[in-house]
Amino acid sequence: MMIKVIDGKGKSIDSIMDMIDRPSQLEFAEGRESVERILKNVRELGDRAVFKFTKKFEQVEYNNKDEMFASKEEIKEAYNLVPTSLLNIMKKAKSNIEKYHKKQLKNSWMSFENNGIILGQLITPISRVGVYVPGGRASYPSSVLMNVIPAKIAGVSDIIMVTPPRADGSIDPNILAAAYIAGVDTVIKIGGAQAIAALAYGTESIKKVDKIVGPGNIYVTLAKKEVYGLVDIDMIAGPSEILIIADDTANPKFIAADLLSQAEHDPMASVILTTDSDDLIEGVKKELKLQTKDISTKDTIEASLAGFGYLILVDDLKMATQVSNSIAPEHLEIMTDYPERELKLIKNAGSIFLGDYSPEPLGDYMAGPNHVLPTSGTAKFYSALGVDAFIKRSSIIQYTKKALSKDYKDIAEFARAEGFEAHARSVEVRF
Repeated sequence: MMIKVIDGKGKSIDSIMDMIDRPSQLEFAEGRESVERILKNVRELGDRAVFKFTKKFEQVEYNNKDEMFASKEEIKEAYNLVPTSLLNIMKKAKSNIEKYHKKQLKNSWMSFENNGIILGQLITPISRVGVYVPGGRASYPSSVLMNVIPAKIAGVSDIIMVTPPRADGSIDPNILAAAYIAGVDTVIKIGGAQAIAALAYGTESIKKVDKIVGPGNIYVTLAKKEVYGLVDIDMIAGPSEILIIADDTANPKFIAADLLSQAEHDPMASVILTTDSDDLIEGVKKELKLQTKDISTKDTIEASLAGFGYLILVDDLKMATQVSNSIAPEHLEIMTDYPERELKLIKNAGSIFLGDYSPEPLGDYMAGPNHVLPTSGTAKFYSALGVDAFIKRSSIIQYTKKALSKDYKDIAEFARAEGFEAHARSVEVRF
């Protein structure tokens, strides 16, 4: 197990950033070509292409369109297979997610100005949303809850979930149970780029959606990137990442455990500690070695730590926050004697965890804020998935004749300055 140590004392932010290698899944030309072929096939052949690619990639053969859809009986049977304790945990998580996201709701509004002018904003939900949930060997029921519940709160009337089938053609019971608890309308047993294509273009049996959300592998990510514009997407997600700001009061055992919790996601996961304490770096190095000895995901963790793991020593905690803002991490933990002090300096982060007892997995499963977060530095301009992602804002304008009479000459002059004679005449004709 090798994790890189960067001595950033006395160095500029730019020089420290030059020493950090960040992964990118989108530099993958071979994958892009494959995705483009799949998208073209599904767009032209519909269900037939979806059947073909499901057989090729999932080794599951569908003889008719009905076999692609999870029936109510199948979902009920799966629900009954899940241990009651896990069902109760999912319901508890659902309650917390709902409580948090309901606070994000916005209302339409109207403003009655002077002289007969009415201005406003109409808030309406997106009509139909597709949710991609990883499947096959993976099972992430938490992803179902995090993607579906904000859409339900926003008022989306039709939520279609796609997820790859297992080798026997079934869906993991935990995923189906989560879909039932969250309120998914339709579950389709397909995955990969072909599922994204089916949602984006529609097929004979699959309705075209207006937006696609949810994580997936490189092929799913590239497919979402390709169909963006025809439909909306949540974001282009890269490998998972965590950055921890800590001082000498922090517990190295906690820090090591939290770094490993992200490293086990993916060999390309990025895990970083930035601190002003030499002793803390040494303590974390020892703990990383100890805690990886008997862990089942050791190979993935070691690849992540060796490839994209860093312990960064800086002059002070202010410099640590500057490093964090430059990296704009998906997950940011602040473990200092007074984390609210560093919080005031944070500008870019997907989700922020304060103190020794707010580990990142709390956000993954139970706290309530969404765990669908911007990665690869996109927290500089993207936000966590939320209710806003599933609504549209339409502006409302109403003028009386008297109100327009005061502005129409200015509008006409402005329009002609831009070369639009018909625009000018459109207001002038009323007078």
